[in-house]
Amino acid sequence: MRGFLGIAVLLGVATIFSLNRKKIDWKLVGIGIALQVLFGLLITQVPFVASGFELVSKAFVKFLSFSIDGAKFLFGDLATNKYGVIFAFQVLPTIIFFSTISAGLYYLGVLQKLVFGIAWIMSKTMRLSGSESLSVAGNIFLGQTEAPLLVKPFISRMTYSELMCLMTGGMATIAGGVLAAYVTFLGGDSEAEKAKFAAYLLSASIMNAPAAVVMSKILIPQTEPEKVDKKLKVNSDQLGVNLIDSLSRGASDGLQLALNVGGMLLAFIAVIYAVNYLLSGVIGELTGINEWVVASTNGAFSGFSLEYILGQFFRIFAWAMGVEWSESLQIGSLFGQKTVINEFVAYKDLSRMIAEEALSKKSIIIATYGLCGFSNFSSIAIQIGGIGSLAPSQQANLSRLGMKALLGATLACMMTATVAGVIVGS
Repeated sequence: MRGFLGIAVLLGVATIFSLNRKKIDWKLVGIGIALQVLFGLLITQVPFVASGFELVSKAFVKFLSFSIDGAKFLFGDLATNKYGVIFAFQVLPTIIFFSTISAGLYYLGVLQKLVFGIAWIMSKTMRLSGSESLSVAGNIFLGQTEAPLLVKPFISRMTYSELMCLMTGGMATIAGGVLAAYVTFLGGDSEAEKAKFAAYLLSASIMNAPAAVVMSKILIPQTEPEKVDKKLKVNSDQLGVNLIDSLSRGASDGLQLALNVGGMLLAFIAVIYAVNYLLSGVIGELTGINEWVVASTNGAFSGFSLEYILGQFFRIFAWAMGVEWSESLQIGSLFGQKTVINEFVAYKDLSRMIAEEALSKKSIIIATYGLCGFSNFSSIAIQIGGIGSLAPSQQANLSRLGMKALLGATLACMMTATVAGVIVGS
């Protein structure tokens, strides 16, 4: 029952920050939540759908193994578990591989057809504009700067509400390449665990799409219906002159993304250690607060730290979402790390907690679903730069909507996690 409280709390927060509460389309909100619940029930309660989704998850993991074959050619045993998990040689190559495949599928038109199918469902059920439906559906498979390419010709004509939906959808979902990296991250060297987390993350990516629409339409309701274009039309611009060129471009883009991810992790983790040294090694030691933190958390935290502070702030949300109070500080800390730093750092910490068997199954499910999105502060700058380059006339509106889009995406990921906790974790 607490999960339903969590949904109410999240919707309440969005309503408080709404630009125009009187214009909120509550029918759309209800349909969006119903789509989330329906999908969750289908993959858990309907045998043939559950079996099909399990096969897809296993196929995804098998497909993932091909990136290791490529990495072994370059790095030898460093790409295997012979020396333990080495992030740079085992996780980052999956980003390059999946970026390459995504580019190939885009060139062949496969991705566009998948996106169009999902967009058609969303446009008919949630009564969205064509560009909104396509961009949100595209974010299930593509990144927050790649998906807008599907609607590039229409961005300059988007209403304030449509632009909000575009931004929120990008921050509330993740790209296929990093999804593959998370599967490797969380599953370790167990094929069964990889398949399990692949199922969690694939379903989270799909469920986050209607959740993003719900939150964006509460925060910035549509007030200019006369300007909305309902037609579904995918941008037909080609990425590359032929398939080989597309694959090459995908590999180059994937390499750039992998280097960025590696660089961010190196920098942010180093910063976290520096901040924690100040908090724990200086303030904690001088005030004696370290011992109090250890005692009050039963050893879950080794002292006064950034993770502990973030955990306290997000703890009440984790509890409302269905996490037991005894584990809410750890899960709250993960949500805080994701928002303030990024989801890679949060998933790294989650994988440690899983290895230490510090969390219950339900908490792991809620955390896995809740962290599945690009909703962090750096994404605001990424979207302003990326989407702004496609439609310079919208640059000012993108800047104004940045913080609201981050809030909407964070609430959307949390709502998906809450629904998953009720259905999958029960």
